[in-house]
Amino acid sequence: MNFVDLLLGFISSAGGFIDISNLVFNPQSAAKFGYALLWPMVVGAIGIAVYAEMCGRVAAIAKKPVFDLIRERTGFNIAMITLIASNIVNLLIATAEIGGVAIMLQLFSGLSYRGLLFVAFGLLLLILWFIKFKYLEWIFGIMGMFMVTFLVAAIKLSPNWHQVVLGFVPSIPFEAKTDMLDYLYFAIGLLGSLLMPYQVYFYSSGGIEEGWKEKDLITNKITTYAGYALGAILAIALSIVAGTIFFPGHIQPQAVGTILLGPALTMGKVGLILGMIGMLFSIGGAAMETSLAGAYNLSQFFGWQWGKFQRPSEAPRFTLSWLIMLIVAVLVLLTGIDPVKITNLAVIFSVVVYPLTYIPILLVANDKRFLGKHANGRVTNVLAWVYLVILLVVAISAVPLLILSKGGNG
Repeated sequence: MNFVDLLLGFISSAGGFIDISNLVFNPQSAAKFGYALLWPMVVGAIGIAVYAEMCGRVAAIAKKPVFDLIRERTGFNIAMITLIASNIVNLLIATAEIGGVAIMLQLFSGLSYRGLLFVAFGLLLLILWFIKFKYLEWIFGIMGMFMVTFLVAAIKLSPNWHQVVLGFVPSIPFEAKTDMLDYLYFAIGLLGSLLMPYQVYFYSSGGIEEGWKEKDLITNKITTYAGYALGAILAIALSIVAGTIFFPGHIQPQAVGTILLGPALTMGKVGLILGMIGMLFSIGGAAMETSLAGAYNLSQFFGWQWGKFQRPSEAPRFTLSWLIMLIVAVLVLLTGIDPVKITNLAVIFSVVVYPLTYIPILLVANDKRFLGKHANGRVTNVLAWVYLVILLVVAISAVPLLILSKGGNG
């Protein structure tokens, strides 16, 4: 086990954990319910770590990425439905992320948002075309660690720590029916923001890209459990900042950059700039991951050559797939649609496809024909099945709650 690779893998997982879904749902939910919705982030972080670890283990031992497994275990028809649904979600999230990159560039430069959409597209195109996979992870992961600025801000704002601790216990802090619907909607949204299917698609394919073997299983465990734990702490910090600043005045943040008020109030201009850097690279990294995840899914389903370890000309359909994802995302954004609205829809609809994504992963991780002695142990299976039940419940509830709560504005 290479210590440097282990450390960089841990940092990449933690620094790449936050995306636009966290930057939208965390401030909105905390502005409405204070610290009462911290618990879904703990639930979500454990769930994504359990399933990502299984994906990494399957990639290392069976040499199979997620979409190979989905097609093999569910058959062509269900796999095709999963492919279409997951790539619609990938496209929605990629669109929101690219819009978020343009917003952050606008905060830095003061230039036109519309023009910066083309700048964001050009930068992502150059990065994906020329930079190898592991360097993509390291660059965006390390720079994404500037999100620690929000953890510092959360501490310096001196919240009511007793109320913060109570927020990790599920409770119902209200009586109104509309508040109940909003509370459940945001609980599912926060859970969804941490269990995005694109994360396991990207992580699993990354294991294949980097040629993981049995000796990398320890790295896989540390990367998923420790890296995602730190990432979850950063997500929780966003909610604490928003709950401390916005909840007392019943202020509902609508813009992606509003949460930067926390670092600005506690650390001045330096905090503001560091927070902006962290957000830019977190959102940019997620834009890259969702675009690649869509290309991975298509290529693995249809048996095309794929992978960043090859030149673009050596995997032309894979390259064309992520390029089309970027182009379509920018064209959608040029219509003037708000990236925040796209994010709300993408998170909820990603929840709907949870069962199609996670059931095959669990089946294969239990299959000794693929994994032998590395198949799931008892503890992992208990956790995985508990989470599968949770995922089935939220998948059924997501769309009705989106409608009944009017997107959390009931």
